[in-house]
Amino acid sequence: MSKFTDALEYHRSGRKGKIEVITTKPCATSRDLSLAYSPGVAQPCLAIEKEPYMAYEYTAKGNLVAVVSNGTAVLGLGDIGALAGKPVMEGKGVLFKSFADIDVFDIELNTKDSDELIRTVQLLEPTFGGINLEDIKGPECFYIEEALQKTMNIPVFHDDQHGTAIITAAGMVNALEIVGKKIEDVKIVVNGAGAAGIACANLLITVGIDKNKLILCDSRGVVYKGRTAGMNPYKERLAAQTDARTLEDAIKGADIFLGVSVKGALTGDMLRTMAKDPIVFAMANPDPEITPDEAESVRGDVIIGTGRSDYKNQVNNVLCFPFLFRGALDTHASAINNEMKLAAVHALAQLAKEDVPDSVRRAYGNGEIRFGREYLLPKPFDPRVLLRMAPAVAQAAMDSGVARTPIPDMGKYVEHLEALQGHSKEIMRTMINKAKAAPKRIVFPEGEEDKILRTAQVLLDEKIAVPILIGNDEVIREKAKDLNIDLRATEIINPRKSEKLEAYTETLFVKRQRKGMTRYDARRRLREDRNYFGAIMVEQGDADALLSGINAHYPEVILPAMEVIGKKDGLSKVHGLYMMVFKKEVIFCADTTVTIEPTAEELAETAILAAEQAQRFDITPRVAMLSFSNFGSAQHPLTLKVKKATELVKEWAPGLTVDGEIQANVALDPEIVKRQYPFSNLKGDANVFIFPDLQSGNITYKMLAKLGNAVAVGPILMGMKKPIHVLQRADDVSDIVNMAAVAVNDAQMNKVK
Repeated sequence: MSKFTDALEYHRSGRKGKIEVITTKPCATSRDLSLAYSPGVAQPCLAIEKEPYMAYEYTAKGNLVAVVSNGTAVLGLGDIGALAGKPVMEGKGVLFKSFADIDVFDIELNTKDSDELIRTVQLLEPTFGGINLEDIKGPECFYIEEALQKTMNIPVFHDDQHGTAIITAAGMVNALEIVGKKIEDVKIVVNGAGAAGIACANLLITVGIDKNKLILCDSRGVVYKGRTAGMNPYKERLAAQTDARTLEDAIKGADIFLGVSVKGALTGDMLRTMAKDPIVFAMANPDPEITPDEAESVRGDVIIGTGRSDYKNQVNNVLCFPFLFRGALDTHASAINNEMKLAAVHALAQLAKEDVPDSVRRAYGNGEIRFGREYLLPKPFDPRVLLRMAPAVAQAAMDSGVARTPIPDMGKYVEHLEALQGHSKEIMRTMINKAKAAPKRIVFPEGEEDKILRTAQVLLDEKIAVPILIGNDEVIREKAKDLNIDLRATEIINPRKSEKLEAYTETLFVKRQRKGMTRYDARRRLREDRNYFGAIMVEQGDADALLSGINAHYPEVILPAMEVIGKKDGLSKVHGLYMMVFKKEVIFCADTTVTIEPTAEELAETAILAAEQAQRFDITPRVAMLSFSNFGSAQHPLTLKVKKATELVKEWAPGLTVDGEIQANVALDPEIVKRQYPFSNLKGDANVFIFPDLQSGNITYKMLAKLGNAVAVGPILMGMKKPIHVLQRADDVSDIVNMAAVAVNDAQMNKVK
């Protein structure tokens, strides 16, 4: 199937188009209906009539943007009309929602009369919190935007102009830093005098480009002072005092070429005449003014970016508009001003210099992504863009006086933004904040692994934990240098050189001397097996917790931990748990990793420990002891075991909400419980699930992760004397950071106990 056919089928299949409207409040009962509509709806209406600003409290206005277009300059398609442009506007709505949780109504206006379009948009102001103008041709777009900005009290933003300009400016700032040129000294040529070209030129001047060193070109050549043909007031403001009359003349000696024009506008011969380390942003869509391959074949010192995703340094508007509007909407800003645009520029430029998450690397083929000539801008799917740009824009709105609702606590605002990206972010932020309150020392036996090194940097930067890296110190420092990671505040231990090797050897020997281990064996284990060395550190109090498993099998981590540290007194064994985070809820599954065929007593232990773990995440546990039977409906040794375990849990933890034996669907269905099992302590709202054996637990959590789109946090080991947790081979840095937060919380609890 061709890409053309795929695109048509994508838009046509199932529900037509790409968007729908859903309700955010319940409407399932007569009471719900009376509140949503008549008579209850009268109350917010009267409140808004009395105080119009309350519309932001009682309606969706504050999170609703209009994407407005007349279809006169659609993508690379030109003037195809309002109706034909509707798929693009729907797509814009998808991006707003997907990247920043902003709701959108796309509004296609069938007019080319600028004043008619302006008046129509003005009449829409009561509905929306912001206006995104889209695909309106120049120079009309300048007039329309300026008129709306002057007359409306909500943000009006033409993305084709300013979105492109913000991304371009951020990339340009970084490119100039890489080549070591000062922004005020460079000569720049902008080819293309439409909406994007003029906006880019204006914003670059605001960022620091000397206007006298900027030359604007259009299809007629250089826009120079005194030119009359093809001019308008917006070009006139950028007209240069120059003898150059063609792009070929203008480009000689230029440091920067910025193209928003047509394919092939910049030739190899022109590029040869540019200054040393030329910067080329060739953003014609869909084909650039010069391709990266062509440019690099002519100049090995060129830095090049395009508008295409299949080339490096993509200048993509999705890096801007969702997050810019998020910050503007959340402060109820009356406008998007230059201060907010500059804040967005610098937030993006700075983010490109930070270490790139594994999730982003995977999205782009697991290749090397590091700040430099081929990575000037963050990738569109980098989840941190929301967390950097929206707060920066919001702060600029407050500082510049256009914010009507200031954000009192920027730290909590960032946490709120994280929650928009999924419930897992919100849940883990709670655990991370607890960890930050009293960071503990975490030892990583796999200290030479890139992921561990990058995790160590995050833990230090975020003050979540104090990492201790075990490995060859020379290798670790060399890798850290290559990854641009600062390990000056990190303890690095080479077991073979450790001054505590002999003391640790004696400790391990004493622990295992009657279990077949000689002193020589103990010393060899500690020198060669870093999991043993790390476990001894925790056992001796030289570290508070251990994380390992990125490059090891599960038993390779568990066995040393059990031999050196062991389970808590009074427990039958160690138990394993996974926290499964869905979009709107969290559940805990145990045992999913350790005990294959648990006894009733072991199941009861698992239930109590899992409930305690849920409480650490500030979740009130409701425990379902799972079986294929419901309260004696099937008499079998397996169901009787679960029944006995339930009785033991109620005896050992009388304050815990728990019931069983119960089937999984019943534990999750309030109607079935109410109708058939009204006596149950559970009301169809279980959130801690105890499986009768490892097989069922392991299968279930993996299916939930794959088919239910749940984020699996774990495995969390329960019942160890001191915190030991096993990482998975597929874990990325964010997963390891999450587990580090869990380990710190465990260490904090151990200290309290």
